[in-house]
Amino acid sequence: MLEFTGNSGGGACLMKRSVLLNIFIRSLTIQASFNFWRMQNLGFAFAMLPLIRSREGDQRRIAAPLARHLQMFNTHPYLAAPVIGAVAKLEEEGKGEEADHLTKALMGPYAAIGDSFFWGALRTFSAAGAVILAFQGHLAAPLVYLLLYNPAHLWIRGKGFWEGYRRGKEGIDFIKGQDLPGVGGRIRVLSLIMVGILAATAADMAWRSLTFQAEIPVKAAVLSLIILCLLGVRRGISPVRILYGTVLLCMALSI
Repeated sequence: MLEFTGNSGGGACLMKRSVLLNIFIRSLTIQASFNFWRMQNLGFAFAMLPLIRSREGDQRRIAAPLARHLQMFNTHPYLAAPVIGAVAKLEEEGKGEEADHLTKALMGPYAAIGDSFFWGALRTFSAAGAVILAFQGHLAAPLVYLLLYNPAHLWIRGKGFWEGYRRGKEGIDFIKGQDLPGVGGRIRVLSLIMVGILAATAADMAWRSLTFQAEIPVKAAVLSLIILCLLGVRRGISPVRILYGTVLLCMALSI
């Protein structure tokens, strides 16, 4: 039997390696069964099923613990794995009630943190960088997007799941230690710079297709566009909307 051994503050980690790996892989598919009845509950229960089966020798005893995990669950999909890891540890220790309380306590804050960082910051930054390369004619632009975006969420999922399982309820310290809100704020600043560069690149390409060759008016127009983008963000306009609007404007100018 392959086992994990270690100290999580509440005892040794005795789950089979194959069971733990199966739970983690299943946690990656939590959005596949999303529903408007109880959101991600089917995916959550599907991820916990290997643990329940390994603990309950009689198949008829699976129904009760499985039903507990079929309650409403909804959080950011990338932060679901850390929750599932911590819940798996508590379930392994026979603390089913604590596992339920932890699930309800974490899903709301984790949803807000994940949406703000991954959807609101990292995705915009990665997309802007890839689009700039695409405007320059680089075929590697889609690959650059994946290389900018994927490592962060794979790290949070994998390391977060392990820390959740290893430390149980204390696994939340890993997510706190990553300071995702603070990092997200810095990425948003970089995103503004990227959007400005993208606006300048797109405007320059659009103006080149025209017969107007005077450099001063062209540069003034590009600078004005960048300033307008920055003012728009300061007024609360989404950088994604500014990005789309800039692209549409440049497409209109190039016709």
